[in-house]
Amino acid sequence: QAQLVESGGGLVQPGGSLALSCAVSGITSRVFALAWFRQSPGKEREFVAAINWSGRDTDYSDSVKGRFTISRDDTKATMELQMNSLKPEDTAAYYCAGDRGYGGRGTAGYSYWGQGTQVTVYS
Repeated sequence: QAQLVESGGGLVQPGGSLALSCAVSGITSRVFALAWFRQSPGKEREFVAAINWSGRDTDYSDSVKGRFTISRDDTKATMELQMNSLKPEDTAAYYCAGDRGYGGRGTAGYSYWGQGTQVTVYS
């Protein structure tokens, strides 16, 4: 059974940076598509970024493209999300997700989820 554990959330001022990490255990992370989603109170969970099993293909939502970078290190079984130029609207709980299949941008494409880590961007 796969386990995904996020870390790295916190408080940051607008324009600042944070790096989130997702540790994958219980499965061979190399064969998994991995992604980040986020959810604010009262809103649906939304896609942020995804990376395929090889790491060659990445995808970003329009709202974070150019500011966030997703990466993976299968030797360490980790995935990271480097977040730069943060805005108040980036405030949310961030979740990492994984799946043996394609993954994609929908939550239904992922079988495994972490518990989430809070990111708060405040003035």
